[in-house]
Amino acid sequence: MAEPGDKGDAIPSNTALYLEPTYWNDRFAREEHYEWFKDYSHFRHLILANVKPTDRVLEVGCGNSQMGMEMFKDGIRQITRTDLSPVAVKHMQERCAALGFEGIRHEVADMLDLPFGDGSFDVVIEKGTVVNSGDPWKPSEDVVKRVTKMLQETHRVLTPGGIFISIAFGQPHFRRPYFEAEGLSWSMKWATFGDSFHYFFYTLRKGSKEMNQGPTASIHTEEKVTFDLEHEFMDNEDFLLHSSIGDDD
Repeated sequence: MAEPGDKGDAIPSNTALYLEPTYWNDRFAREEHYEWFKDYSHFRHLILANVKPTDRVLEVGCGNSQMGMEMFKDGIRQITRTDLSPVAVKHMQERCAALGFEGIRHEVADMLDLPFGDGSFDVVIEKGTVVNSGDPWKPSEDVVKRVTKMLQETHRVLTPGGIFISIAFGQPHFRRPYFEAEGLSWSMKWATFGDSFHYFFYTLRKGSKEMNQGPTASIHTEEKVTFDLEHEFMDNEDFLLHSSIGDDD
């Protein structure tokens, strides 16, 4: 049997379980810590290039990630973290208090219906919360509806000129239709990081409709990122069910 935090324990038998609150409550009740898509050290320079110490930061779908605490260590002190699971929120509140990160707020919240006023944050960050468990070329109506609602809520709580940071597998040509949806006005830039797999670090600034013309940076390589069928398969997060991609890759 996999121990809590093992990769075998982290990947459910079906990605549809990601939409079930009971799955996350059960998982967080036995799991101490897990990082999707590498830990903070791999994209720290990208966070610090886009987030100022005075920024009010919202991290949605925080789970049991340590990213918020690592940002706090870097001088970013106005951090609010949310998760749908009250179990995760309670554990993170207790952990932050025990480690002296009492300035970090944790709240139970649905990222599709955020309990914050318009323009409440300068930066919103998500890492691995947008899951497409179907064909990335033809996403289901439910996937489109959920992702669109999440982006609308993110756009709403951002200040004019605020930044949305999305850390994901999804390639730009799959994410662009969501980011360009009606009612959303922001620019898009993206960088990559990772060794054997490229992860995407999107930055969307509210208030402009310009779309980025290519990668702004690439870690571990100076070559332009190329996309192939294997990477397109990876954009369907069912790929996670056939691999062991996590913090150690």
